[in-house]
Amino acid sequence: MNKSFPPVHPIPKAARTANRWDMFATWIGANANNGTWYIGGAIAAAGMSTASTTLIIVGVLSYILLALTSIMGYNTGLPTMVLTRASFGIRGSALPSLINIIQFIGWAASNTFIAAISVSTIFQTIFGWPKLGQPGGQWGIILGIVIMSILHLLSISLGETSVRLIERIGIILVIIFVAWESIVIFKTISLHTLFTWQPPKNIKITSGATVDILAAFNLAWVTAAADFSRFSKTKSGATTLSFWGASLGLFWFAFIGLSATIATAVTLQHFDPNNSDPSTIAIKLGLGILALLVIIITSTTANAINLMAAGTALTNLYHKINLKPALWIVTLLATVVSFIPLIAANFLTTFTAFLDFIGMMLGPEIAIFLVDYYLIQQSNYQIDEFSKTNGRYWYQNGANWYAFTAWIIGLISYWALGYVVFIKESIGVTFVAMLISAVLYYLLSMNQKLK
Repeated sequence: MNKSFPPVHPIPKAARTANRWDMFATWIGANANNGTWYIGGAIAAAGMSTASTTLIIVGVLSYILLALTSIMGYNTGLPTMVLTRASFGIRGSALPSLINIIQFIGWAASNTFIAAISVSTIFQTIFGWPKLGQPGGQWGIILGIVIMSILHLLSISLGETSVRLIERIGIILVIIFVAWESIVIFKTISLHTLFTWQPPKNIKITSGATVDILAAFNLAWVTAAADFSRFSKTKSGATTLSFWGASLGLFWFAFIGLSATIATAVTLQHFDPNNSDPSTIAIKLGLGILALLVIIITSTTANAINLMAAGTALTNLYHKINLKPALWIVTLLATVVSFIPLIAANFLTTFTAFLDFIGMMLGPEIAIFLVDYYLIQQSNYQIDEFSKTNGRYWYQNGANWYAFTAWIIGLISYWALGYVVFIKESIGVTFVAMLISAVLYYLLSMNQKLK
């Protein structure tokens, strides 16, 4: 008899509780947050025309992949990292899981730090405390990180149930705030001015760099898609509404971050991408403390999803840990990581380096597990084999070396393409590296089938 790993536990369709609004609100909440605003500000260095066009193209392409992954979760009832057992092997899935834990802890920490800036700004406004960059300004940030971490612990205290509750309530406040923010910005500056403004040549980024920044940001959510679609009552909720929720949150919030950053640059006649955090912009545009409070809420809605994804990945890595304690562990780790920007040169440098890491690692991984499910396995995973040693998904010593070969070649391609100026500056390297991994994995797997 084959030995078995601890069994996986798919959620049967009769036990699923997330309705269409839950799925739509979850994915709006994933992107209607500080990090998306900051991304919009970061790509302002490409200019409004290039940034906004690239935002739409990369967003649509990325969230088509999110919808495809959501179908996998809906069909099987399993989270994304458990599903990678079929493509990377039962043991091999530990590496994608580890990367997911790292990246979502990183995203949670980034959002926490941005929200902590809002908290410290509130303290500065009310009590006159020094702000970040001034002597003693770090203490407001430290207190802000502690406050946000407590809110995050509360938001994940009941697991998926509390995450869903946070999204249902928080997203309404988010939509109201963004509508208000939009009105204020476009009263301040015209679309004509936004599109005619150009960033200084010494910091202007190419369309290819913009693609890679946005791809790294968007693809992160693809690896969490099945974590939530497995709770969906309907296929349309899991796929179509997830796609539109993520797209709406991205386009609206990133566009506002982009517009607000350019508006601030025009108003002050000085462009600094480090000023693209929402707290700085909210104060400079005169939005007041209420805006800062809503920024804090958006961090909580987004990080509920980040932490849920990291905790779920941890349960695949360490099978004896249940979801709730896993969520507490990753939340505490995210709190520690949130302090890194305090000792880094500046937040944008840290943020960009983190995005580079994500883009390099995630693109090929996503390409491989989608090709495996839809083309190699023809959408037919055998769930009872997901825990069996020497079973269908054990491959060689628990790892599918074809998948890892394609992944490594994808990583090398990502690095090498960075030296091909035309690709790097025009279409970026992320999607090209994904295509290389996808084709290579397909050819290796089909060749094995024919033997």
